[in-house]
Amino acid sequence: MCLYISRKVIQKRGTRQLPKVVHNPMTKKLQIIGLDADDTLWQNEEFYRVTQARFAELLADCCAEDDLHNRLLAAERRNIGHYGFGIKGFMLSMIETAIEVTEGKVSGAVIGEILAAGQDMLQHPITLLPHADRVVRDLSQSHKLVLITKGDLLDQERKLAQSGLGEYFHGVEIVSDKKPEIYTRAFARHGASANLAMMAGNSMKSDVIPALEAGAFGVYVPSTYIWALEEAEAPQTHARYHSLPDLGGLPALVKTLEQA
Repeated sequence: MCLYISRKVIQKRGTRQLPKVVHNPMTKKLQIIGLDADDTLWQNEEFYRVTQARFAELLADCCAEDDLHNRLLAAERRNIGHYGFGIKGFMLSMIETAIEVTEGKVSGAVIGEILAAGQDMLQHPITLLPHADRVVRDLSQSHKLVLITKGDLLDQERKLAQSGLGEYFHGVEIVSDKKPEIYTRAFARHGASANLAMMAGNSMKSDVIPALEAGAFGVYVPSTYIWALEEAEAPQTHARYHSLPDLGGLPALVKTLEQA
């Protein structure tokens, strides 16, 4: 499942008018640049870790912290197919884990604290990562940008609106998962085949490898934290794989590829 939000809708929600930029696809080797959102443009995983620490404190009398985190991760893995990615699924997995480790004796007060922690996450203001604002603005002058992100629809819309970056994107794809066929359809919807597209993000598993498998360039931009379920080996020998120390190097890489 995927939600497509057009550039026109994004403009209406913004406070400024987009600059009128003419993209000539006939002169470009890259017609579309896809960007991940969480932990690529703004902080995300850090808030999950803070909440996990709070969760461990709540259940410290019932389970050792490492064991609790392993059980929570196992619950998240089991539940992705049911709840999808995002905070709400995380909350439900915490509640399931609390019931499991207490053998059904977890109190209503603890469940209430877990729900409150999740609600805090859903209301937490976003913090843009270094270079995000400049890079998005600069690249939007020369290329179609498409935000391709997983997670809860309402939460991702909220974060995009708060970021102030929405108006620079040609379109937004909020998807249930990131697989090669998802990238193929997303790029095609915005007017390009995958071999004329690039995807950049902090997840090797979701942002890089499936984009490469679709035929696009895949650019790994590491983040401070990475969720265990997003880890994967780097495809170092793939001709279209690139890695950068941070997002700030993306415009230069795009320029190099265009001139190659």
